[in-house]
Amino acid sequence: MRAAATDARRGFRTWRDERPFWAGLFTFAASLPIIYFPYAHLKFGAIPLALSTSAGAGSLIIGVLLVALAISLWFHRQARVFAGITVILLALISFPVANFGGLLLGLISGLIGGSLACAWIPPTTIPAGEDHGGE
Repeated sequence: MRAAATDARRGFRTWRDERPFWAGLFTFAASLPIIYFPYAHLKFGAIPLALSTSAGAGSLIIGVLLVALAISLWFHRQARVFAGITVILLALISFPVANFGGLLLGLISGLIGGSLACAWIPPTTIPAGEDHGGE
């Protein structure tokens, strides 16, 4: 059981290192508050707070596009620059459209995810027996 868990962890680590995983995770995290807050009815004590606006459809579209871009970052790493720029643009558009970008949570997370996607460089493979620059 322990060996299987170790193999699974190593396999996930290898998969994660070969793609912009954290960029996709931040992008996915950006979509959640952008989708959630326009449709949520929150209560602070006895005070109801509804952030429903006419921009609910825009928030839903932006959130679904961010989810699709997060998945494409995980499974189609060649499109990382396009996806990163698109995530940044959608995060910026969500500020006026989707309740201040999901109360700034989605905006900031989207900007971080898009920046990470643009900055990610695929790992290079070093042939066996080559010096790694130690001494």
